[in-house]
Amino acid sequence: MPGVSVVICSHNGARRLAKTLSHLAAQQTHQGVEWEVIAVDNASTDETSTVAESSWPRNPPAPLKVAHEPRLGLSHARHKGIEESKYEIISFVDDDNWICPEWVRTISEIMRDAPDVGACGGRVEAVCEEDPPSWFGDYARDYAVGPQAEGTGDVTFTRGYLWGAGLSIRKSAWRHLRQIGFTSLLVGRQGQSLSSGEDSELCFALRLAGWRLWYDERLKLQHYIPSNRLKWNYLRRLHRGFGAATVGLEPYSEHMLIPASGTIQQFRHTWQWKAAGTLKVLLRQLLNVRLADGLGEGSAQILKLEWTRGRLIELLKARDGYNKGVLAVREMSNRHDLRRLRIQQP
Repeated sequence: MPGVSVVICSHNGARRLAKTLSHLAAQQTHQGVEWEVIAVDNASTDETSTVAESSWPRNPPAPLKVAHEPRLGLSHARHKGIEESKYEIISFVDDDNWICPEWVRTISEIMRDAPDVGACGGRVEAVCEEDPPSWFGDYARDYAVGPQAEGTGDVTFTRGYLWGAGLSIRKSAWRHLRQIGFTSLLVGRQGQSLSSGEDSELCFALRLAGWRLWYDERLKLQHYIPSNRLKWNYLRRLHRGFGAATVGLEPYSEHMLIPASGTIQQFRHTWQWKAAGTLKVLLRQLLNVRLADGLGEGSAQILKLEWTRGRLIELLKARDGYNKGVLAVREMSNRHDLRRLRIQQP
């Protein structure tokens, strides 16, 4: 059905949900734009469901449904939200995201006017609980904060992916992916775990299937960042998660960049090649950090080291799973004769 389903996935988000829902309740939509809100309680142990129901107005601008997903993980929660939704456009809003009043109306217009756009994202502004540290400006994008492109337009071949905060997808595009055998290789964040990459994986899969990605400056949201996430140790853990996510994303990104052909080229896509190369990089980085003096908060070298460390740990966990992921992406593309989109290099 034409319309917008706003899906909020929340794990123990009782303290955050009320303000998120208040921004949703303030939506300014045109008459005739149908929409709904689906709050997915992702294995919460607090009052997430109760707060969601009690925070929604008695005379609401749109209906609210609370769904329960017992499997912990952002991807599981989002899949549940898609299953529960009844409209063609699904807009994922985190439980710490405050969207602008024109959000539903704008995303409805974008998707209506561009039927080949499979996913769309907007601009994110940080709202920090306390004054951010001096290094925050250098790494704001690690918090999914800022513009995602120089201006409104197609980002399919330039940026190539969109942030999960405020990510809106077309349900028909999602169904298309499922029909051609898409299964997420990444689970996303699980409770306090800082694993990531499921948003990029979805964007890569959409590109592989021929859908376009779009960024629009009119889609504005604020991302509330509590003080505990403004600590240096948190950013280090975040980069460790970024590195780990590459293990699930490479089967897509490398297939689009250089489709494997020939024995040597295919061997370079294997777990053995990737693990050996990552270990070599990690040893070199460890040596550089030991030789460097005074590395502390704000050090890019430390973050690169954490990234590589996270990647190697995940590779060691993956083993056969990595090679299976490479084969699954290759078969999904070849079996259904999908056009192989190349990533444009800057």
